[in-house]
Amino acid sequence: MELPIQLLNEYAEPPVYGSAYAAGLDLRADLHKNDPMMTTLAPGERRLIKTGLAVAIPPGHYGRIAPRSGLALKYGIDVLAGVIDEDYRGEIGVILLNTSRIPFTVEHGDRIAQLVIEKIARPAPEYVDALPETGRGVGGFGSTGAT
Repeated sequence: MELPIQLLNEYAEPPVYGSAYAAGLDLRADLHKNDPMMTTLAPGERRLIKTGLAVAIPPGHYGRIAPRSGLALKYGIDVLAGVIDEDYRGEIGVILLNTSRIPFTVEHGDRIAQLVIEKIARPAPEYVDALPETGRGVGGFGSTGAT
């Protein structure tokens, strides 16, 4: 399977896999329009960071924008709302959230997230009066054990 990727400007950096068995392509910040080429997220702030890339997701798949574990562990940086539909052709943006208590600076070219391509199932909705019974039933958060 191939993933067509379009670089939308001369400053955009192509995504690459971080290792031979990495699940996702590393996405980099495209901040070439900023002067200086960086932006800072205050504690608790979220911001859309452009990548300078567009992709053509293969049929039967979607793209998931996932956090980078190192950014999450070391700096408290998370990624929000990251689904790229098969028919979307616009620039990929990454919503970063600074969950830490200190400002976090993103510079042009920094690896900010991963693009993971996943298969998708699209079952037809069937509206019913009742759902089939299960042993768990309506038990939710923590109902199968706290640890």
